[in-house]
Amino acid sequence: MGTGIVIVGAGQAACQAAASLRQLGYSGAVTLVGEEMYLPYQRPPLSKGFLQRTATCDAIQLRPPGFYETIRCDVRLGSRVVAIERQQHLLHLDDGTSIEYGQLVLATGARARRYARLPHAPGRLHYLRTLEDAATLSAVLASARRLAIIGAGYVGMEVAASANQLGIEVAVFEAAPRVMQRSVGAATSNVIEAVHAQRGVRLHLDTSIDRIEADRSGALVIHAANGAASFTGDALVIGIGAEPNIDLATLAGIECGRAIRVDAHCRTSDPDIFAIGDCTEQAHPLYGAGLRFESVQNAIDQAKCAAAAIAGKPPPPVGVPWFWSDQYQHRIQVAGLAQDHDQAVLRIAPDRAVGSVIQSVWYLGKRRVVAVEALDAPQDFMVGRALIRHGAEVTAGQLADSAMPLQALAVN
Repeated sequence: MGTGIVIVGAGQAACQAAASLRQLGYSGAVTLVGEEMYLPYQRPPLSKGFLQRTATCDAIQLRPPGFYETIRCDVRLGSRVVAIERQQHLLHLDDGTSIEYGQLVLATGARARRYARLPHAPGRLHYLRTLEDAATLSAVLASARRLAIIGAGYVGMEVAASANQLGIEVAVFEAAPRVMQRSVGAATSNVIEAVHAQRGVRLHLDTSIDRIEADRSGALVIHAANGAASFTGDALVIGIGAEPNIDLATLAGIECGRAIRVDAHCRTSDPDIFAIGDCTEQAHPLYGAGLRFESVQNAIDQAKCAAAAIAGKPPPPVGVPWFWSDQYQHRIQVAGLAQDHDQAVLRIAPDRAVGSVIQSVWYLGKRRVVAVEALDAPQDFMVGRALIRHGAEVTAGQLADSAMPLQALAVN
């Protein structure tokens, strides 16, 4: 039986786990196994700066190549783990080799959810999850004139903004009645919709797809149900969510629900196997059980938590979940979950051009902030995170009063 740590995956969570193990004094062997041929990189820029060709491959690397040698981390890229033998503490790779482990960290991430009814159209159909996906799409956008997008979540709306800024005509099709419906409330959705509409993006909301077909030139024609709309694009991007990569865990008999179930220390049902990042579901003390957060913050927090457990150190404090999206020159920042609120409060800011704009949306549950959505308002976001973390009581009137500095409500 091996005595070292093997991390399966090479994303944000995996990179942080390796770094945190060394920072916490773990001195054993650390091995990182990744399917892609790239060192761990940032995924958020893939739909933004990378598509707009303002960010390079080197710029989005999480750590420089020499870092892994410095922390004595054996990195094996282009390798896929195909099976876990839990009793023998053994991993089998797709090249026929095996790796022993003392403790295992699964950081297998998630994959883009596939759309079922697509025509054969090589080079026209795109998902965006990996660096290779982004590089391919970036090359296509360099010559595309019209782009269709299915899905108005984070990926869909960020790609729409990036393509629009490249001078491409964009149409977005979404089955839900508003954009980013799973991520933000109605008021924030309305602001995002207005921003895109003002720039000429066509938003077909509350619209289901009847069929997608390739015309004689190879372009893709998207037909909405009941003839509600149609659009012909040089390419189609599908952004309908992500599915956690749990096949390896399931095959090994590790307990899974929608994702790999982990406890407060990120330990799975096998005491020698941990799981972190987008592939997990975990209880949160503020928001309940079985939650799955797809975010950089969650990947980092869980990696630190697992590393602390492995190194025999106290667990770090549980953080408030947070997310962000950059679209055009705007930044949307969200802290917390608005799932159980009894009040939604708008904080309005004056604006020279239009008179006033929504600065932030606050969600209260029993006089406590459970979530905040900030629109180009980083101070609101930071104060909101603090209020959620400390469970401080506030009133709707205090939050709505733009004359009152939010710092007066902040909790140290």
